[in-house]
Amino acid sequence: MKSIVIAPHPDDEVFGAGGTLLRRKAEGSVVAWLIVTTITTAAGFSEEKIKQRADEINRITALFGFDAVFQLNFPTTQLDQIPMSDLVTAISGVFKSFEPDEVFVPHPADVHTDHGVVFNALAACTKWFRYPSVKRVLAYETLSETDFGLGTEQGFRPNSFVNIEAYLEEKLRAMDIYASELGDFPFPRSHEAIRALATLRGAASGFKAAEAFELLRERL
Repeated sequence: MKSIVIAPHPDDEVFGAGGTLLRRKAEGSVVAWLIVTTITTAAGFSEEKIKQRADEINRITALFGFDAVFQLNFPTTQLDQIPMSDLVTAISGVFKSFEPDEVFVPHPADVHTDHGVVFNALAACTKWFRYPSVKRVLAYETLSETDFGLGTEQGFRPNSFVNIEAYLEEKLRAMDIYASELGDFPFPRSHEAIRALATLRGAASGFKAAEAFELLRERL
């Protein structure tokens, strides 16, 4: 199996599918990471922060053992200003190159605008007649984004669960690489919140710890 996780920003891949990606890799899958945005000095980020981000990406790549990492380098928090055709073309190029079977995507109801834009662009790259490799599309949940949506019709409805009991601690170690994104509980991006969500999803599916997804399409 070839799996790819689409991350609007570095850290989304860990929050949304970290345990599942570790499990896929352990099971012998070829796993890729597509990072859509980047930070630059032109956008107000310091050279130090940019170097820190590059180091984080390198460390996450090593921890997960990603077989491929694709960086599109669109400006963070500004994807709604980018022509949709540019985003679709960029993601399409990755899909045609990597040819994934399984795709993990941000949920369309996420609060962060970048997440919604990425989802819409990604949707155009899952048509079977143009991307025949794609067999399964799963939307993941991102703490502080998916759970803060106010929409009543498109909310996250988990219907697919992956047992990550053996990988939860390693997922937490991965989040420690993004230390600047973490805070003290009850901040949603905290060890306690990550563990609590895994426990809740596990209780819903008969596991001690799980990640939940919304299965959007599957071709068997």
